[in-house]
Amino acid sequence: MTAWWDGLTTINRGFFCAAAFFSVFFLWQLIAAMIGLDDDSGDDVGDGAGADEFDADADGTVVAFRLLSIRAIVTFCTLFTWGSALYLSRGEALGRAMGISTIWGLAGMASVAVLLSLLPKLAHTGTKRIASTLGAHGTVYLDIPEAGQGEVRIAVSDVISFVKARTHSGVAITSGTPVVVTRILGPATVEVEVVSETEEGGKK
Repeated sequence: MTAWWDGLTTINRGFFCAAAFFSVFFLWQLIAAMIGLDDDSGDDVGDGAGADEFDADADGTVVAFRLLSIRAIVTFCTLFTWGSALYLSRGEALGRAMGISTIWGLAGMASVAVLLSLLPKLAHTGTKRIASTLGAHGTVYLDIPEAGQGEVRIAVSDVISFVKARTHSGVAITSGTPVVVTRILGPATVEVEVVSETEEGGKK
């Protein structure tokens, strides 16, 4: 390994160091994106009128495009530095190596741009589907801990699904308990409360 590193030119070493740096940054951005997409503690989609839902979607779009520029640039830098480092290691001229790597970077940048521009639309579609559960009855599938999140088995657009859920009062609900959806918290999360015996009997 030491012999390989010593055999590299100074500029090639620089590209490898930059590639390692941007790779760490890229992975961090990727993990942050996954956590962000899975975070359902956002806007109260199901409570307000249509105007409130529109404002929430608009805010989400602004945030998405703000992150888009950051992630696209990081993607470009990651691919460009790795490409340049690898092509220089193969003996390519600096100009050719950087030229080909620029194409790599631009292609990756465009792919990320297209993907992230579609995310708000996908989230909006998910929100409209989950809205069909408002007022619907279901059953707790995974225990909902106190002030935590579990899962309920419920019909989403007439299809039985498992949806993340939190309790209306913050009290824990055990698996198998009948519940009713009282609010939509996000594209994949609802708020529920235990169905009273009277209400359950009326439903039957």
